[in-house]
Amino acid sequence: MPTESRPAPADSPSAPADSPSAPADSRTAPAVPLEAAVPVAFSGWGRTAPTAARLLRPRSYEEAVTAVRACAAGGRGGIARGLGRAYGDAAQNAGGGVLDMTALDRVHAIHAGETGHGGAGATVVCDAGVSLHRLMEVLLPLGWFVPVTPGTRYVTVGGAIGADIHGKNHHGSGSFARHVVSFDLLTADGTVRTVERGTPLFDATAGGMGLTGVILGATVRLQPVETSLMSVDTERAADLDDLMARLTATDHRYRYSVAWIDLLARGRAMGRSVLTRGDHAPLDALPARARRNPVAFRPRRLPAAPDFLPSGLLGRRSVGLFNELWFHKAPRTRTGRLQSIPAFFHPLDGVPHWNRVYGRAGFVQYQFVVGYGQEEALHRIVRRISERRCPSFLAVLKRFGDGDPGWLSFPMPGWTLALDIPANLPGLGTFLDGLDDEVAGAGGRVYLAKDSRLRPELLARMYPRLGDFRALRAELDPNGVFRSDLSRRLAL
Repeated sequence: MPTESRPAPADSPSAPADSPSAPADSRTAPAVPLEAAVPVAFSGWGRTAPTAARLLRPRSYEEAVTAVRACAAGGRGGIARGLGRAYGDAAQNAGGGVLDMTALDRVHAIHAGETGHGGAGATVVCDAGVSLHRLMEVLLPLGWFVPVTPGTRYVTVGGAIGADIHGKNHHGSGSFARHVVSFDLLTADGTVRTVERGTPLFDATAGGMGLTGVILGATVRLQPVETSLMSVDTERAADLDDLMARLTATDHRYRYSVAWIDLLARGRAMGRSVLTRGDHAPLDALPARARRNPVAFRPRRLPAAPDFLPSGLLGRRSVGLFNELWFHKAPRTRTGRLQSIPAFFHPLDGVPHWNRVYGRAGFVQYQFVVGYGQEEALHRIVRRISERRCPSFLAVLKRFGDGDPGWLSFPMPGWTLALDIPANLPGLGTFLDGLDDEVAGAGGRVYLAKDSRLRPELLARMYPRLGDFRALRAELDPNGVFRSDLSRRLAL
């Protein structure tokens, strides 16, 4: 069957107008020289360590070239930014330029592949500023889904490649870059290059945190689906050993798998968890009323979190009560429950600006991975977190499958734990430094897209291809046009 191609709406924004991350007027803001751009305060989603930079909003490839040249002339370089969901300082650039890429937001074409509508081999061609939310709006009615999604759909395609994001399906599907056919990259010399899989520049850019250039557009493979609902199984695990045994024995049966873990539980209950796994529901699993529109995508939205909340709102007592209720509220075992895509993948996206609940001080999102065979290290780290009484209600444990070739890509085969911690917790910096040492000693690594405080001397131990990355970057960008607060902090 010949390849089918569908154009997508050319005037569709990458995120809805009321999205918590959608920049105001990004599509109509004038392109201005860097020296005339307005300084803006930027921070990561964790709202820690804000710095000011000059904001540029290119609306075309040509304007992006002009913006990069302006950043080069400005002396402090520039960095691309999407919807601002990196938790740390990866999309900040103190005193330099920040390129808001959300005005490059076109979905150009959808190629159905050889098996036709909804079949394997489908790809989407889009600008880098298109969000995963927008892709879902366009793709689901046609029978396709994004190949990988993290815990938020308000991530741009460029950001997904730059951070090489992962999701609940990494154990079987890998990270986002595995599904990228090619991308257009604007490099420091003003050249726009089409970068193919299997090349050093592809591997340096996937997970390279925007430091090899500005991703302008990409071609991405898609996942066929019959419905926009998920068939979900839930079960409780009594402790960390029970959880790991369940994941090891049965993860291969599920496309998506994740466990919420109670990091305040101690003693015999340490690591008690709620394990949630599922797959896209087939059409015949839907009740009759849902089959009338089986690919409907209607995310619900709650009121936004207030601008200012007390910093102590999420303390040990309140989080401990939440964890107790959440664990016992979950069924001991339940199979085949139908859930919407937003409820299964992105529950927090329904609360605009949910990051405000941590108060003015913000929060640190800490995520690490240690390899299979390092289960004792994972136990030690969970025990230290539990004994330290870190009040985290957003802690999740997953299994990673085979890693991808990105030189700074985070996933590797093993166990990954992510947790949020209020930034004003006394002694937090010293405590996390100790966890970093445990992770590095076990041959693991922390996730750069969430990091805001890693010590640079640990980076080479965590990322063995760091030397290759630095060498290619020095050759490609000898004057350091692409810079960020993260790159300065870690000497990337």
